[in-house]
Amino acid sequence: MNARAALRIDLSDDESFRSGFPQEYFRWLRDEAPVFWHEPTEKTPDGEGFWVLSRYEDVKAVQLDAATFSSDRGGLREGGGTALKDERTAGIMLNQTDDPHHHRLRTLVNRGFTPRAIAALEAELRRRAVALLESAGGEPFDFVRGFARELPAQAICIVLGIPEADRGPLLDVLDAGIEDESESIFSIDAMRKIRDYGSTLVAEKRAQPDDGILSTIVHARLDDGSALTDRELMAFFLLLFPAGAETTRSSIASGVKAFIDNPEQFDRLAADPSLLPTAVEELLRWATPSVYKRRTASRDNTLAGVQIKAGDKVTFWEMSANRDERVFADPFTFDIGRSPNPHLAFGWGVHFCLGASLARLEIKVALELLVQRCASFEQTGPLTWMPNNRLVGLKTLPIRIAPRE
Repeated sequence: MNARAALRIDLSDDESFRSGFPQEYFRWLRDEAPVFWHEPTEKTPDGEGFWVLSRYEDVKAVQLDAATFSSDRGGLREGGGTALKDERTAGIMLNQTDDPHHHRLRTLVNRGFTPRAIAALEAELRRRAVALLESAGGEPFDFVRGFARELPAQAICIVLGIPEADRGPLLDVLDAGIEDESESIFSIDAMRKIRDYGSTLVAEKRAQPDDGILSTIVHARLDDGSALTDRELMAFFLLLFPAGAETTRSSIASGVKAFIDNPEQFDRLAADPSLLPTAVEELLRWATPSVYKRRTASRDNTLAGVQIKAGDKVTFWEMSANRDERVFADPFTFDIGRSPNPHLAFGWGVHFCLGASLARLEIKVALELLVQRCASFEQTGPLTWMPNNRLVGLKTLPIRIAPRE
């Protein structure tokens, strides 16, 4: 890919991702322009250009320097946040705050997200995964909607204490919001409906505590007696429900597609279950759930010899970092035994993904079951991608599963 062709790809346009992540474009960026200024287009939110970081070293450097690269407003703009568009939730939502406020929020939320609480979900997730696979009945089905979407969605609904009857309609709202062509990751209408539902749910948990994770967080207190405010709780719900429902599904679905394209790797896992932990990590590297994040430069600085000004939007692309030839040997080879595998699928530093242990558990349960029950996969029709530049994942993957004897 030459420079002229590369410059025509608009990363702020969802249509650029309708066929999946533009890997060749980012290969060019890593080689030729690792700190790249993306001029604004008619699709770019706020009419501002932004920096694009594509190499592993630079992506990790930004994640580790929260003082220079702010998740909030950067002190220089009214908006901010983690997406291209300046968001009003900057300074409120957990992933859009800086210390010390971020530390306070994280401490309270961690009261619910304990290793014991996540581990307690495994048996129920396994039961639901078996039911999903059995419902396919050996017939061709859409693996995304029939399994990859449903398992993580059920997991996050269990975490949040969402009643069974409400889950399907709420997930349909979320899916429609992701596909909506707008300037945000999710459409405003979808966020409003999810917010209204979350507000009612939080009020119920406050009035009638239970032993669930959300209820624990609602009632969590710091040593000084302070708790999350209603506004902070709603921001947490609006972060966790979409993220939990939509990100891991991408890794599971793209993982099965990788096994279809590389059947020897599936056979290798079936023959040697001890490879399961490294297989989970390779799926996360291969199909990074959230492909980019954004920060705001809080002060003038230099990165990889390039001057970045205070107030500039800086995007770093974990999907690209996880295919960086400078760090990963044969990065475009799907290798379930890859070790070491220092991928950045969950970020790094103070904003390391809150749900990492839950995501790993979901992928582990899915892979274990697929290896036990399935001999092979056959793709039975064309796949489609979710047209969204932040959550790049498969929308449909029609397959037939050959059951294992």
